[in-house]
Amino acid sequence: MFQKGKSSGSLMLTMKRWDGHTKPQPRKGNLPDPTEFKCLIRASLGNKKLSTVVSQKDVNKFQMAYANLLKGNMDGLKKKDKKSATGKSKSKATH
Repeated sequence: MFQKGKSSGSLMLTMKRWDGHTKPQPRKGNLPDPTEFKCLIRASLGNKKLSTVVSQKDVNKFQMAYANLLKGNMDGLKKKDKKSATGKSKSKATH
């Protein structure tokens, strides 16, 4: 998905806490609290979608692997020119 995202569009990634329930809670009575929350991860690029569930104990491993993946695929970004950015802000502040 990262390689396709470089040439066409942007990759959207969302992460949220998930308790494992797929159906709404009933009005009468409550469902028992889950013993372990999970992390629901969704990625989308255009009309392609991908989702996965990561358990609480594996979230750190997943985030480390995801960070390495991001570092490897962010080679097309342009660096900011610090001199021109600071020069513009100083000239605006003095006038």
